[in-house]
Amino acid sequence: MILRDLAGLPFTYAEVGATAGPPPPGYHHLHASAVIGHGRARFEEAAAEVMRWGMLRGAGLRVTATTEVAAVGSEVVVGLGPVRAPCRVVYVVDEPDRRGFAYGTLPGHAEIGEELFAVRFDPGDDTVHAEISAFSRHGTWWSKLAGPFTSLMQRVVSRRYLRAL
Repeated sequence: MILRDLAGLPFTYAEVGATAGPPPPGYHHLHASAVIGHGRARFEEAAAEVMRWGMLRGAGLRVTATTEVAAVGSEVVVGLGPVRAPCRVVYVVDEPDRRGFAYGTLPGHAEIGEELFAVRFDPGDDTVHAEISAFSRHGTWWSKLAGPFTSLMQRVVSRRYLRAL
């Protein structure tokens, strides 16, 4: 799959941007977070890493993207073994105490849905949290057939995302 082939492809789901609010019905929902350090400097470092696809790369995934830094409209192909997963960035979070991005699936992805990768600084106790939020369902016959395995892999990779920072 070549990045230029993704331009203009529609998302594979209707609820584009829904990771910014309550998860939509009809999908598997995933929310995970972990404390990854303390202090504003740690937050800034982790935020820069997230925006440069660091959670994905740090989890051992191959990332080929149209931009070095995640931006609305950036297209990305994420690879794990022989599997290629085309996505497009839906929105970017750029707040004083929270940064990240969400991307949604494009045709050719085995799943249908959206995933948010973010870091959050809590000034009350000076902690920095990595956060993942996603909604998904199987999008191909083979991901349905491998349902228990693909669900397990999503949980394993999500833990690796949190440890990547």
